[in-house]
Amino acid sequence: MKKTNYSYIGIAFIILLFGIIFIPKIVDRIKNKDIVRDDSRSLDVSKEIFTKTDSKLDYLLINGTRKKVPAFSFVNQDGATITNKDYLGKVYVVEFFFTTCPTICPRMSANLVAIQDKLKDLNGFNNFGVASFSIMPETDTPEVLKAYADNYGVANPNWHLLTGKPKSEVYDLSNIGFNIFVDTENFEHSGDFALVDKDGYLRSRKDAFGNPKIFYKGIISEIEKIDEDGNEQEITMLVEDIKALLKE
Repeated sequence: MKKTNYSYIGIAFIILLFGIIFIPKIVDRIKNKDIVRDDSRSLDVSKEIFTKTDSKLDYLLINGTRKKVPAFSFVNQDGATITNKDYLGKVYVVEFFFTTCPTICPRMSANLVAIQDKLKDLNGFNNFGVASFSIMPETDTPEVLKAYADNYGVANPNWHLLTGKPKSEVYDLSNIGFNIFVDTENFEHSGDFALVDKDGYLRSRKDAFGNPKIFYKGIISEIEKIDEDGNEQEITMLVEDIKALLKE
């Protein structure tokens, strides 16, 4: 009996010692936010897709390499040739659209104009831009794009509405280059916006569960707040992230 009692006492002593030494350290880590969701196994998969930065915005990784915008060359609404190099040094939003789209495109364009207007008084506004790629280059000529831009109030000199390439090239740029769904044959496309930093890398924040968002919903306005399916607007979030990248 005595041996058994001593063994219980020994175990109790070890547990007490563990609590005295390690529990204060764990509490201290929590207070200093050293223990966060990133420490859990739920982010193991996303860590293979995104890499952390000092900010809340991450880089998209493909096979361990940061995903950079591919080289492109299009004609804008003023008839000027615009390439990916023209956007270097600028934070910009990417969309795919066409001027005769009767459904989601007008909503996306209105939201982009709202973003433009929110940022116009911001220091560094000249380093912000938009790349709007037409998925119907045969009808969206520079003249048509110019009229469309004037109608919606496009005022940012770095907002280029781009056309002039075969549908196959637009398809590759959207689906492979920016990972944005586009079906150029059936005139279908995503209502999402992609965000690119000053060095030409795709960036995104994580959602509330620690998973990468990758893109931002471009259809729901700040005024609407939420759509019929219960999806919340992400324009406010996108503006915040543009501002964050402009400061980098």
